[in-house]
Amino acid sequence: QVQLVESGGGLVQAGGSLRLACAASGLTFSNYAMGWFRQAPGKEREFVAGISWSGGNLYYADSVKGRFTISRDNAKSTVYLQMNSLKPEDTAVYSCAAGNIDYVYEYWGQGTQVTVSS
Repeated sequence: QVQLVESGGGLVQAGGSLRLACAASGLTFSNYAMGWFRQAPGKEREFVAGISWSGGNLYYADSVKGRFTISRDNAKSTVYLQMNSLKPEDTAVYSCAAGNIDYVYEYWGQGTQVTVSS
């Protein structure tokens, strides 16, 4: 049974930082691309960042480029999202997902709440 469990969310002031983690189990982690998505109240889920199975290819939404960094540790089956210079508009539930070679995301975590106060 595949499980993706996010952690690290919380309440932070604008300009602050948070580091999210997503621990995977039940799959061969190094075979999967990983992504972070977010959904704010009343809005559609949106892509935030993605990373290839090796970590060699990184992808970011324009809204987070230069502020967020995605990384992975295949030995720990964990993907991270370092979020700096947070803005109130970054407030959302952040979820991780595991995808195939074509970045079709097959497995999803439950999400962790990030709230940025102004």
